[in-house]
Amino acid sequence: MTITPWSPTDTESTCDHCGAHVSDQFCRVYGDNGDRAHRCGECDTYARLSRGSAVGKDVAIPDPETSPGRHGGEPDV
Repeated sequence: MTITPWSPTDTESTCDHCGAHVSDQFCRVYGDNGDRAHRCGECDTYARLSRGSAVGKDVAIPDPETSPGRHGGEPDV
């Protein structure tokens, strides 16, 4: 029997902030040391994710939830 060091299928990982599905690979790359994603591409921008928001770290870039127009559009008037 051969045992692979990785699992070929993703488990049901979710974003701690919004509950959206995130892949295990996303959690390993962007998440914290426990492979948990605190934010994801559904609720945050990749500029913020790549600077540590997925780890749970505060970053200097404005949060799209509190700064309208930061996540793919203009604020509703």
